[in-house]
Amino acid sequence: MALKYKRVMLKISGEALAGDKGFGLDNKTITTIASKIKECSEMGCEIAIVVGGGNFWRGRTGEGMDRTRADHMGMLATVINSLALLDALEQQGVPTRVQTAIEMRQIAEPYIRLKAMRHLDKGRVVIFACGTGNPFFSTDTTAALRAAEIDAEIILLAKKVDAVYDSDPHINPNAVKFDSLSYIDVLNRGLGVMDSTATSLCMDNNIPILVFGLNDPENIKRAVEGETIGTIVK
Repeated sequence: MALKYKRVMLKISGEALAGDKGFGLDNKTITTIASKIKECSEMGCEIAIVVGGGNFWRGRTGEGMDRTRADHMGMLATVINSLALLDALEQQGVPTRVQTAIEMRQIAEPYIRLKAMRHLDKGRVVIFACGTGNPFFSTDTTAALRAAEIDAEIILLAKKVDAVYDSDPHINPNAVKFDSLSYIDVLNRGLGVMDSTATSLCMDNNIPILVFGLNDPENIKRAVEGETIGTIVK
């Protein structure tokens, strides 16, 4: 099939990289995800990635801790995940760069918008780490912000759940799946697609969000080809 989207922002949760372990990194899972990203890249899709850090640390994990410090620890968790994904992609021959919102030059490039776009133009995969570099903002918001900055056509939101439901399908077997939603629906219903800041940013910049399950990594390829999967928010 032909590509539907030329430039995409792929948001992968940290938990997805943990596989069935629930914590840390699962090499087999990461290698499989990287192989699907490689297929999409070879088709000509320009791919930027934001990875969460929840498989190691979440800001709210630091109960009683200063929120800013806890969020900085979460940003460092995203660097570990980004480097793991970078390594898996490079081992499969995919030219990849990691850019961090907090400078750590010995490890990765600092985030520079025009440089990131240049990498994408040259067919390199770009992974954005450290969130926005600011506390109180999620990696979902990072995905929305970077997508707007690099002119991505869509955000591919890869989650453990295969779509958006009116309630948690793991708890409620009668949960109703949505095929499509408006940004306002997501905000008004308080649906757990993205946090409200990220959803509002997508709405303001007219960036559609495709929510799909990463339990089948082949869904990444299906998404860039425009197959009907998951839930589209627009």
